[in-house]
Amino acid sequence: TQKIIGESTPIQQLIEMIQLVAASEATVLIQGESGTGKELVARTIHALSRRRSKPFVVVECSSLPDTLLESELFGHVRGAFTGAVADRKGLFEEAEGGTIFLDEIADTTPAFQARLLRVIQEGDIKPVGCNQATNVNMRVIAAGNTPFEEFVNAKTFLTHLHYRLFVLHLTFPSLS
Repeated sequence: TQKIIGESTPIQQLIEMIQLVAASEATVLIQGESGTGKELVARTIHALSRRRSKPFVVVECSSLPDTLLESELFGHVRGAFTGAVADRKGLFEEAEGGTIFLDEIADTTPAFQARLLRVIQEGDIKPVGCNQATNVNMRVIAAGNTPFEEFVNAKTFLTHLHYRLFVLHLTFPSLS
């Protein structure tokens, strides 16, 4: 397993915050430049949490188009779209009892963000093509490399979602 290392004061403070955050069940928002280790921070939070024996699921939001992202995260039912030949569980269900890490969450559309907000608020998901909600129990950790306030001010990121994700906030120090 990888470990966060560093002797600088900012890294030591981050390590202390990770230990505190891991004891909580609240959502976490991690900000930091690309390549600084946001996923490692999320994995460490999960490994130190009560959820450590359950799955840790990573979703790279910027690499999937919005329509595919919804199917991947929420799952789908047979016949929901061309090629949906069987019911499929989404990554939220795969993370049941554990943690889901949504990397580059700011790259998603407001429509997707609204669905994600419902998951965080209610703990319910609706697979694509299904009217029945399913309850999920997982912790959400999200990350981005740009201050989210910029996206909120530009109205490309929902204020309410930012509020829900910003419960616990970690900023990864620059490596330079």
